[in-house]
Amino acid sequence: MSTGHLTIDLAALTANWRALHAMTSCETAAVIKADAYGLGSERVAKALVKQGVRIFYVAMAEEGAAVRAAVGDKAQIRVLTGHMRGDTDMIADLNLTPILNSIDQINRHFEALPDHPFGLQLDTGMNRLGLEWDDWAAVAEAALRCKPVVVMSHLACADEPDHPMNPYQLDVFHQMTDGITTPRSLAATGGILLGPDYHFDECRPGIGLYGGLPFEDARPVVRLDLPVVQLRDLTAGEVVGYGNSWQADRPTRLATVAAGYADGLQRALSRGAMLFHGDTPCPLVGRVSMDLITVDVTDLNEDPNALAIICDAQPVDRLAQSAGTIGYEMLTSLSPRYSRRYVG
Repeated sequence: MSTGHLTIDLAALTANWRALHAMTSCETAAVIKADAYGLGSERVAKALVKQGVRIFYVAMAEEGAAVRAAVGDKAQIRVLTGHMRGDTDMIADLNLTPILNSIDQINRHFEALPDHPFGLQLDTGMNRLGLEWDDWAAVAEAALRCKPVVVMSHLACADEPDHPMNPYQLDVFHQMTDGITTPRSLAATGGILLGPDYHFDECRPGIGLYGGLPFEDARPVVRLDLPVVQLRDLTAGEVVGYGNSWQADRPTRLATVAAGYADGLQRALSRGAMLFHGDTPCPLVGRVSMDLITVDVTDLNEDPNALAIICDAQPVDRLAQSAGTIGYEMLTSLSPRYSRRYVG
């Protein structure tokens, strides 16, 4: 097989949900937007609903279709971008719950689907989505009379526990919502780890389910093995790849593996990423190209058939660090060209 092979451990994923849920005393939802962070929303949703997850978050209405097909009528599917123009039929037909972010969305929803469930998002300082102070003051009484399923906001710096933005947003959220009877939600993965003051009535972990930071105790969920297409021997002084960007300083055994930036492995990995044969690191050399990577395997005691780029020895966030990015981007960039196997 000439494509990379992605192994997704659903038992680890559900264990991560249970571990995060155990840190709270409230409802724990699951964020499965972007095709469950690149891992397959249908399979992930089916695994989580068996654990008792009753609320799923997606980014847009179109993402809700696959999740609804997977879970049937067993769960509520909430759409974080709200009720967009043109979404009305899909929201109604799939029984999706939009999280309304503006007065325009509130008006659109109440006019088009006056008896349909909805939630509300407030802006507590991130300035990305949600009703601001003045808008909330203008519509809160009327909107709350219609019984939203949740009033939520989102933390900007929850992955930095000591960041002053965290208590600031917590205080603003209290000021905007204390006294209401609607369930409240502020915490995603990072917010759960900040402690019970941030938990309110519902938490909604995302990246922590998939083995990513800031949930340091998460079980790894993803493994990515790349097949070796060719092996060759270089003499000292020979160069490798586009731009002659790497030169051998010793006799070198080189493996060319089948993956590249078309598969979500950014060119930035050219500056020092590792691949692994078992626990042995093998440096990526030369530039990452569209479909191929070259790796120095000189120090292995055998020729490899494949090399791992995401594995226990190099979790997704460590690989992301090599590219100067974050685990979220690595996961959501995983290529549809990879073959996939779900275990657990």
